[in-house]
Amino acid sequence: MAKPAFLQGDSIKRLLQGAAFGAIATMIIGFNWGGWVTGGTATDTTQRSTKAAVVAALSPICVDKFQHSTEATVNMTELKKVSSYQQGTFIEKGGWATMPGSDTANSSVAEACATVLSNLK
Repeated sequence: MAKPAFLQGDSIKRLLQGAAFGAIATMIIGFNWGGWVTGGTATDTTQRSTKAAVVAALSPICVDKFQHSTEATVNMTELKKVSSYQQGTFIEKGGWATMPGSDTANSSVAEACATVLSNLK
């Protein structure tokens, strides 16, 4: 029985062909099904996770500041009057999303805070 053309030749040539094919197959399997990612993808994922964790940690503080403000019931009525896409801006302008040690409000925290407050009854 004759060998296929790519199997004919020196054994070192076949060894290198096998190693190249194996490396390519390993990379395809690793990146598609093995969960491998590039450095850029890992950085993006880490930054998104970090931002989500910060928002999750700070939004309850914002809600607490809102609920313990001097005119909480009036502010809640005003918040419910504002359209949902502007509620985050309302929270920012009220200063409830400005955390201690910061001069500016965090817009992501304000939006999360507005979502929590608008879901309260």
